[in-house]
Amino acid sequence: MEVEVREPRILIVGLGLIGGSLAAALRAAGFGAAKEGTAGFGAAKEGAAGVGRRDVGDAGPGEGGAAPQAEILACDPDAAEIARGIEMGLIDRGDTRLAPLVEGASLVVLAVPVLAMAGVMRELAGCLERAAPEVVVTDVGSTKAAIREAAVAAFGRMPANLVLGHPIAGSEKSGVAAADPSLYARHKVILTPEPDTNPAATARVRALWECCGAEVLEMAVERHDQVLARTSHLPHLLAFSLVDTLARQDERLEIFRYAAGGFRDFTRIAGSDPVMWRDIFIANRDAVLASLDDFEAGVARLRRAVERGDGDAMLATFDRASHARHYFESLLNQTSYQAEYQMQQHGKLRYRASPGGGVTGRIRVPGDKSISHRSIMLGALAEGVTEVKGFLEGEDSLATLQAFREMGVAIEGPHQGRVTVHGVGMHGLRAPSGPLYVGNAGTAMRLFAGLLAGQAFDTELTGDASLTRRPMGRVADPLRLMGAKIDTAEGGRPPLHIHGGRTLKGITYDMPMASAQVKSCLLLAGLYAEGETRVREPAPTRDHTERMLSGFGYAVHREGDTCWLEGGGRLTAAPIDVPSDISSATFFLVAAAITPGSDLVLEHVGINPTRIGVINILRLMGADLRLENEHEVGGEPVADLHIRYAPLQGIDIPVDQVPLAIDEFPALFIAAANARGVTRLRGAEELRVKESDRLKAMADGLAVIGVEHTLLEDGIDIVGGGRPEGANYGGGRIDSLGDHRIAMSFAIAALRAGEPIEIDDCANVATSFPGFIDLARRVGLTLEERQEAS
Repeated sequence: MEVEVREPRILIVGLGLIGGSLAAALRAAGFGAAKEGTAGFGAAKEGAAGVGRRDVGDAGPGEGGAAPQAEILACDPDAAEIARGIEMGLIDRGDTRLAPLVEGASLVVLAVPVLAMAGVMRELAGCLERAAPEVVVTDVGSTKAAIREAAVAAFGRMPANLVLGHPIAGSEKSGVAAADPSLYARHKVILTPEPDTNPAATARVRALWECCGAEVLEMAVERHDQVLARTSHLPHLLAFSLVDTLARQDERLEIFRYAAGGFRDFTRIAGSDPVMWRDIFIANRDAVLASLDDFEAGVARLRRAVERGDGDAMLATFDRASHARHYFESLLNQTSYQAEYQMQQHGKLRYRASPGGGVTGRIRVPGDKSISHRSIMLGALAEGVTEVKGFLEGEDSLATLQAFREMGVAIEGPHQGRVTVHGVGMHGLRAPSGPLYVGNAGTAMRLFAGLLAGQAFDTELTGDASLTRRPMGRVADPLRLMGAKIDTAEGGRPPLHIHGGRTLKGITYDMPMASAQVKSCLLLAGLYAEGETRVREPAPTRDHTERMLSGFGYAVHREGDTCWLEGGGRLTAAPIDVPSDISSATFFLVAAAITPGSDLVLEHVGINPTRIGVINILRLMGADLRLENEHEVGGEPVADLHIRYAPLQGIDIPVDQVPLAIDEFPALFIAAANARGVTRLRGAEELRVKESDRLKAMADGLAVIGVEHTLLEDGIDIVGGGRPEGANYGGGRIDSLGDHRIAMSFAIAALRAGEPIEIDDCANVATSFPGFIDLARRVGLTLEERQEAS
């Protein structure tokens, strides 16, 4: 998306590296008259940043685009820097005095050191009336509270046309001679507008930085200073201190001569401008000291562990740090986890599935997500070491794993599906340093709510944009009946604030809906409750929690539709072999069931009786599906699923099978679209409160490809094509609404489509099924991934 800056006159106050690079980037983007010496900047910008321009409408002055007289001016106390900037073609003119340059300026950028900002603000306040009527002022300082105070002191208030900002970019070099037109390309710029800042002013500053190739984010002043203190200011302080400490030692030459690359990488930032960093540490003193306190406490804990030879404590710290670093890398690269939850992703993944293909071979899908979640949770609360095989290395499960690391649990792996959990016992968890982020994992959030309600410390649970739309009152309300104190956002939605130190009492709870997540949440809270916790379910739901609790030596009882346990017990570590996820296997079961000539084996799939609704339903529809090599692993039944193509028949889905296949219905709707006759589903209103309203999302997608259907409040009627060969429907473009199951269902639908099916917003497939694309291609689907800018 191309960006155009419509400012007749930009004034940069402070022509050093930051100000000079801003001028260079603007020139490279075509702002102002072409000058001798700027051609190289334009070429560098195009090649290095790939940045264009977009029309920002009437957000600023200069209607109709940058006029020929558009110019860049600069003020700097060093006349030689001004002369060099003009010679390089970065600026049109400049002066060592501010007042003469303000005349007619439409945008003023303050690029001076933080401690110099107060004086510059005062001088600007005295002459700003000479500027253009719609003048906007912004800055580049790395601490915002101090600059806001300087603005209030200079202007008597925070001006509505002042937009504080901070480009997170720099170099060890300094001065205008080091100006780099690509310095801001693919870097973040944080704007910190006040509630009464003029939105048009913010839009013009945003356009300025986007024109330079930056990604622009917004954040509160206080939040900015806290984040930067931890991620930038503290590391610089430590690097300066470490290099200074080593440089004072007698053997410093030997130390530096043999220093490895890691030391060089970390201490490189100690070569930055000392005066600038002195100013930053003074200006952001409180936030820097707070982050330094946290760091010193962490070093003290690690020192004690080294002194005691406490291997588990050291491993917990090292492993938590190692995986946090990988997590951080994934945020930067946007390859796995969602971008940090205050910030939105700037790219979307689209699938293009082409018609035709076959489904043959022998594959093993990833481990069961439900069991993977629970293996970490119960392993962490157990006494001893739990070895897990077959762990699902998807985002949801990894988010659970990371959350327990943040609560002090030492966890090794995952590596090729193997995880080692060093349990801390029922009361060994520690308060995390911040909110626990569970990504898109509804299971994790609801189970965590029960587990954390019994802890002595407060916690906050948050997730991605999709998860924060999902209802959590269904677990919060019964937990409150047990004595928990839980605050939710409006409508009972995340984030959840769970107050620790509460005395929980067992209750008897009749669930209003069939939900394994609610049942498991209450059973986990019941571990910490006084007395007995009983849960009655209106229909059978998956029983992985009860089976795993029993496997860890905790007595769970069941009679009819009710299960219960007594609080106050203990868990003992036990090995866990996670079977393949039947929900993931479902997409390939349906793919084979609808495609003539298919012959597919899915290995080591969990066939828990509370999860086999999809098998029962497909068999009722006429699928040629057999269970082979049945056996039991760690209390969970498993088998190889062998499926061959056979014509399907529409059916009335038995109501008693609905809870046993609730997650599999999106794929089953595709089976129905290829069956002969009508398939009717009732009693499935639970589908409306999943990652999306899955009933509506699937109905909308079926409409796009031309499948006749009738959507009901609690179900759907689907009229199948039923042709033995060829296409049963057309193609089209589907919005998956970020729901992985919708995306994968329409991907397999293309096997019997007449035209390609394109599916938007597919990035969340990685949350539940890493490797889906590769497996799909291996068995015969034609599926492409396309990354798109948002």
